[in-house]
Amino acid sequence: MDRDRLFLLTPGFEDPDYPGRRFYCWHCALIEGVLASFPALATRLAVERVAWPRPRRDVIAAVGDENQSLPLLVLAEGVRSRHETGASRGRGFVADKDGILAVLAERHGFPDPHP
Repeated sequence: MDRDRLFLLTPGFEDPDYPGRRFYCWHCALIEGVLASFPALATRLAVERVAWPRPRRDVIAAVGDENQSLPLLVLAEGVRSRHETGASRGRGFVADKDGILAVLAERHGFPDPHP
């Protein structure tokens, strides 16, 4: 069965522009927290953690070279969403943290973020 694929950056990465420091993506960390809070719901999608350096081959294979920014939710084949920020290779994707959270609620049963 084809599932939505959620790409997140693996935390604790280094950026050569900032020697001696380690980082996390706060948008990815936010989504990681939501997944950890609702582990049974998280099993409804394929979650892939990707290393920080580019090229991010798995992401490129899913949506092309120009769409490597993370977090990124690639929708299952044939699925469309009003939260899509783009499409590639016949699949819609959401590259916005708020849009990703909305799709997690709409498609996978996660609660909505409190306004």
